[in-house]
Amino acid sequence: MDFPKLISIIEGLLFLAGEEGLSVKQMVEIIEQPADIIKDALEEMKKKCEEEHRGIQIVQIAGNYKLATLPEHAPYFERLAYSPSRSSLSQAALETLSIIAYRQPITRVEIEEIRGVKAERAIHTLVNKGLIEEVGRAEAIGRPILYGTTKSFLDYFGLANIQDLPEPSQFEADADSLEEETQLLFDKLDGKQLTIDDVD
Repeated sequence: MDFPKLISIIEGLLFLAGEEGLSVKQMVEIIEQPADIIKDALEEMKKKCEEEHRGIQIVQIAGNYKLATLPEHAPYFERLAYSPSRSSLSQAALETLSIIAYRQPITRVEIEEIRGVKAERAIHTLVNKGLIEEVGRAEAIGRPILYGTTKSFLDYFGLANIQDLPEPSQFEADADSLEEETQLLFDKLDGKQLTIDDVD
């Protein structure tokens, strides 16, 4: 495999892995290339990001490599997160919130298996709004993050505890169940628009 292609594959894998990242061992198993070559590719990627003043960087945390934004750009990310035009929950975020509310604790991968699409952006939005949080780590390869709802979630929906959620008629990981759970949360909103100000 030529080096540019290897770098391209690693970049795509790190993007898909999201906040959990990947270890060199995992990349060796997936790409089927020696560890030293993968490490060389990661170093080259780090170097290029710096030289080209890219908006992302390659970082290593707890043995895993992942894509990350630059700390000096944090003020702009905060503006994006709290922009009034982005304060309402999207359909994707509401579906993700429904899954987490009814099936917590749950990992990002499990959420994506139910929705059938990537959920990283929706999860990020919900964390920023204080509706979900990290509640632990799963006993699985890579120790993925487990997500659950917060007190702000209960407060907004007027619930004493999570057991007070409306009960769906079925509880299977399928599209019909997801649609019903999402509609139940919609009904709980009583026509209100969920905004960042509501959950602060």
